[in-house]
Amino acid sequence: MPDIQELTVQAKEIAGKLGIRKFDIYGATVDETSVKVDQGEADQVKASSRSSVTVRVWNDDNTMGVTSTTDVDPTGLELALKTAYEASFFGVKENVPDFSPEATVSLTSTGKEPATPAPVPDLLGKLIAAEKALMAAHPAIAGVPYNGIAQRLSDRFYLNSEGAMRQETRSTASVYLYSKTEEEGKKPRSAGAFRMSRSLPELDIDGCLQETAEKTISHLNYAKIPSGKYRVVFSPEAFLSLLGAFSNLFNAQSILDRQSLSTPESLGTQIASPLLSVADDVLHPENAAPITFDGEGTPTRRVPLITKGILTSFMHSAGTAKRLAAQPTGNASIGAKVSISPNFFHVTAGEPAPQTFSLDAAENVVLIDDVQALHAGVKALQGSFSLPFDGWLVNQGERVSVEAATVAGDFREVLKSIVYVEPDGHLTASGVCPYIWVDELSITGE
Repeated sequence: MPDIQELTVQAKEIAGKLGIRKFDIYGATVDETSVKVDQGEADQVKASSRSSVTVRVWNDDNTMGVTSTTDVDPTGLELALKTAYEASFFGVKENVPDFSPEATVSLTSTGKEPATPAPVPDLLGKLIAAEKALMAAHPAIAGVPYNGIAQRLSDRFYLNSEGAMRQETRSTASVYLYSKTEEEGKKPRSAGAFRMSRSLPELDIDGCLQETAEKTISHLNYAKIPSGKYRVVFSPEAFLSLLGAFSNLFNAQSILDRQSLSTPESLGTQIASPLLSVADDVLHPENAAPITFDGEGTPTRRVPLITKGILTSFMHSAGTAKRLAAQPTGNASIGAKVSISPNFFHVTAGEPAPQTFSLDAAENVVLIDDVQALHAGVKALQGSFSLPFDGWLVNQGERVSVEAATVAGDFREVLKSIVYVEPDGHLTASGVCPYIWVDELSITGE
């Protein structure tokens, strides 16, 4: 990726030559290496370099055109600006996107410098050792069909014709292990775990290995579960999966498009138990991949979405913030249309719980570790879901794996039926979250 100051000078010179007064450019490059192993041997080694640049141009009538390119040398930049300018005369005339009013505000430093990528042999060596240790953890574990270690170095920039210049580089490393069992007379059982960090030396491969082994072994003792109403405990991963599936609750663009469970008037209303607080906090210190600005150049920040059960804020782009008399929140991505999405959830306890619960003492509680088929089982505009899950029936600390079952309900009722938010948060790929106890949900056994 070229230097941001050099690119800005080039863009302004070319725009001036073309008679373009107003434009902005967002771009990113990603260099990634990943490995996969099978039975102690390298199965797949991949290396890729991807880049994308989005150019937006406004004409004198203030309609906007958008184009994308992968080439930011002077020739490619001139073609992209010219194409976007020509497209601007066919742009929408209502609610035209504009620059973020915060595109030149100073950024908060994450304090996380990018790491140097590790050599491929190091990735393979660590993954082969993890596969070997996992298969040795129990005689029933026959293989690790899905596994991988990946490292990524990404560079992002944003600039506009009014002087905004942003650029940042970040690195991540991740590991995924998913094992499968084979026992005579029993169904195959499986489980997996994921870890992410800034670099390979910091990556908790042992923790990922241990979690995968423990989960897989715990699923060997399985049984059918009677259908009925159960108190349910969602793991951090499972709860954040549901929260992400119904994030239209907080998405200002979805609200304006009437594709949300919320309306502009929902702000300040009680939508969840007072025991729950939720924020979007990409700058959280435990986030391995923080970003300091979004696709419009707006600085990212902690956005309180639910505070003690009350809907506190929406996630905004510059355009939705203007229409709803709010401030942009750093959740926007630019393209043919500006879109909004969560960055990194942080779920915490709200008000103190009147009663605490423990899996060591609870009776007939369903612990849901992972929900599946979100693409098919979630009706985001109705609030309902019906999803197969991996989990256990827990009685006073003893866990019996659920052979096959689905959990169903209305997400709005789930939020209101929370009876306990455990105090300790756990880091996942999509945020930090504790275990969440919900009073009652429908479980359908096979």
